[in-house]
Amino acid sequence: MRRSDSAAVFIGVLVSGIALLIVSIAVTVTFGPADLSVRDVYAVIGEHWRIGTSGVTALQDGIVWELRLPRTLLAAVCGAGLALCGAIMQSLLRNPLADPFVLGISSGASTGAVLVAILGIGGGFISLSTGAFAGAVVAFATVIALAAGAGGGTAKVILAGVAGTQLFSALTSFIVMSSANAEQTRGVLFWLLGSLSGADWTDVVVCGVTTCVGMAVCLMVSSSLDAFTFGNTAAAALGVSVRKVRLLLFTVTALITASLVSAAGAIGFVGLVLPHAARFLVGPRHGRLLPATAVIGAVFMVWVDAAARTLFAPQEIPVGVVTALIGVPAFAIILFRMRGTP
Repeated sequence: MRRSDSAAVFIGVLVSGIALLIVSIAVTVTFGPADLSVRDVYAVIGEHWRIGTSGVTALQDGIVWELRLPRTLLAAVCGAGLALCGAIMQSLLRNPLADPFVLGISSGASTGAVLVAILGIGGGFISLSTGAFAGAVVAFATVIALAAGAGGGTAKVILAGVAGTQLFSALTSFIVMSSANAEQTRGVLFWLLGSLSGADWTDVVVCGVTTCVGMAVCLMVSSSLDAFTFGNTAAAALGVSVRKVRLLLFTVTALITASLVSAAGAIGFVGLVLPHAARFLVGPRHGRLLPATAVIGAVFMVWVDAAARTLFAPQEIPVGVVTALIGVPAFAIILFRMRGTP
C-alpha cells in the first residue's frame, strides 16, 4: 500500500471512529429503565455547558449527568487507555501476546484494594481507588527492580512480571481467605472482575488526564517505538537511547494502567486484542497505530459496558466478564494466525 493510501485509511479510521464514539456515548446513555432519548442526552449536556435548556425533569437530568454519562465516559477512557498500553507493551516486549497487566500492575492494585476494603488500612481516610493505585505502583516498582537485578532484557521483564503477578495474587487471596466475610468477598470479587458502577466525574477527569498525557508522551517517541519493533540492538543502532526510552514507556504505561485499574478494576483482554485489530486497519507505524488503537478501544468499551449493565437487567455483570467472553475467541484467532512463527 502506498504512503498516501495508508494515510487516507488512517484518517478515515480515525474520523469515523471518533464520530462513532460520540454517537455511541449518546446512544448507550439512554439504555436503562428511565425514559430518555438521544436528544435528551445532548440537551442535558448542552444545559450543563450553558447552551440552552434541556426541558427534562430534575430526575432525568441527574440520571444522565451524575450516573450514566460519567460511567460511559469512564468506559471510553478505560478502553482507550488499556488498548493504548497494550499496543506499547507489545512493541516494547516484541511479544504479540503482551498486555498492560504483564508488569503485575493488576495484581498489585488488587492487593492494595483488599488492604483498604477488608483490613481497613488507612482508617477510613484512604479510598479503595487510592489503595489500588498505591498497590499498582508498588507492584510495578517491584517488577522493575526484579528485572533490573536480573540484568534487564525483554525476557527478564516478562519473567519478573510473572513473578510479581503471582506474588501479589497470592497476597490478595490470603487476605480475602483469612479476613473477609461473605459480603466483603462478593464486593471485592465484583471489583476484581472490573466494575464501572461507582464511576464519578473525579474518576473521569483523573483517568482522562492521565491517559491523554500518556498518549502525548508516547506519540512524542513513536519513532523510537517503531525502532523497537526490530529489537533493542537495531533501535540502539538507529540512535535510540534504549534504556531511557524503555524506562519512560514502562513508567507511562504503568501509571495509565494503575489509574484505570484503581477506578474500574481489572478489565482483561482489551489491551491484548484491540491493538491487533488497529494494526490490521492502519498498519504497524506507531504514529498512526496508537491513536487508532485508542479510538477503537474507547468505542469497544462503551458498548461492552452498555451490555454489562443491560443484558441481564436489573442484575449487572462485571465488564471484565464480558470482555473475557469476547476476548477469548479473539485471542484464539490470534494464536491460530501465529502458527508457524517462532
